[in-house]
Amino acid sequence: MQFKELERHRSKAGYREASLCFGATVDIEVMKKLLVVCYSQSGQLTQIVRSVLKPVSESGQIELVFEELRPRAPYPFPWTALRFADTFPESLQGTPCELEPFQFDPQADYDGIVLAYQVWYLSPSIPVNAFLKSPEAKQVIKGRPVVTVIGCRNMWLQAQEKVKASIVELGGLPAGNIVLMDRAPNLLGIISITAWMLTGNKDRFLKIFPRPGISDEDITRAERFGVPLRDALHHGRWDSLQADLNRLGAVEVVPSYILFEQRILKIFNVWAKFIRRSGPPGDASRHFRLRLFIGYLFAAVFLIAPLATAVTFVLRMLHRDKVNRLIDYYASNRYPQETNG
Repeated sequence: MQFKELERHRSKAGYREASLCFGATVDIEVMKKLLVVCYSQSGQLTQIVRSVLKPVSESGQIELVFEELRPRAPYPFPWTALRFADTFPESLQGTPCELEPFQFDPQADYDGIVLAYQVWYLSPSIPVNAFLKSPEAKQVIKGRPVVTVIGCRNMWLQAQEKVKASIVELGGLPAGNIVLMDRAPNLLGIISITAWMLTGNKDRFLKIFPRPGISDEDITRAERFGVPLRDALHHGRWDSLQADLNRLGAVEVVPSYILFEQRILKIFNVWAKFIRRSGPPGDASRHFRLRLFIGYLFAAVFLIAPLATAVTFVLRMLHRDKVNRLIDYYASNRYPQETNG
């Protein structure tokens, strides 16, 4: 990883030398600045971000600049089933939406960036993808460390690969990753979160299913991740941040989802092309194919995912070293140039 490029951050890691009379010098503490970019529909991701950043904000030595992304045509919450399915092709293929003008100054001297995002169809949400494709993102990310914060159901591996690739392409450095997931068993959790998405009600569905989303306890405890982030900002040392975060449980890689995400991504690409050929987003001509896709999703969740879990268990026994290398790769937040180089 090109962390040597961040030496300039260390030179201003908290102190600058000021000249006094008679040629004497003294170190003066310098306020650090952290840009926080986030898009949250339900508000859950915003809660996570504020919890993670609590030790940072309480330090009194770091200025937080929040940028809440605002699509020109807002995405609804709660969703309808067709509306949510209609975002699938553009989410997967990285088609951006139009955003309202940003409030942050892309020319300001930030010491780091936090990028918080939801996962939509194994991809970053469309508004976050739109930010990553903007001229302002290119300007602000170049040469800076970027820490990602993910709030998701349980699948984030392929989305993070896309985000890391965008950060590197923009000249930034993926410095850390924090993932909070819904801990409910897969099939029960999918029923719960579907009910939440379609009704906006976060209570237990039918009073028997698990409460949807990331637990309040996990959100509150996420503030422990802010301590190593605060220290990295103070000292300008980003190369050990992911290891420090992982010691606190910032990333959990579920082996069965490695294989499942890889396989389903190929099938998703076929579906995305199939749906887009029927018309543009929001067009009624898409509805028939979207309904077919919704049916496929339920089949994938209830039939293919359990099969992938069983297959991964067998493959992990037969190819233990390879699977363990993949687990380490995703957990350590590396990216291909670094792995190959």
